[in-house]
Amino acid sequence: MPTHLNPYLSFLTNAREAMEFYRSVFGGELVVSTFADLHASTSPEEDTMVMHSQLTSPTGLVLMASDTPTRIPYTPGNTFSVSLSGEDDAELRGYWHALSVGADVTMPLTVAQWGDAFGMLDDRFGVRWLVNITATPAA
Repeated sequence: MPTHLNPYLSFLTNAREAMEFYRSVFGGELVVSTFADLHASTSPEEDTMVMHSQLTSPTGLVLMASDTPTRIPYTPGNTFSVSLSGEDDAELRGYWHALSVGADVTMPLTVAQWGDAFGMLDDRFGVRWLVNITATPAA
């Protein structure tokens, strides 16, 4: 079995909403476990918070996320990005358009200097996404 690298996103209290949004973008199966489900609550306010969630798309994309209880420091930042790349123009443009709803598009999806279509946005949850569509080689 190969080793996999999967983005794991932390949210303050809206991990479930974010993951349901990502499921609407990528499709697939979403599994959500709360702190109460996993018997990990230290206070009643944590019971419904997401301790772990995993979205697995039909194409094999995996995205994980959780909420951050008040007992753990939460400092949002711009120190990470989630990158989507490949050759399927229609698929990747579809993801781009869905992620763009309510987003801050910091670089429109257009042909970049290296010849691929590339764009960058911060989605409505503050997650930075990079989309790179590999250029079709000239015949």
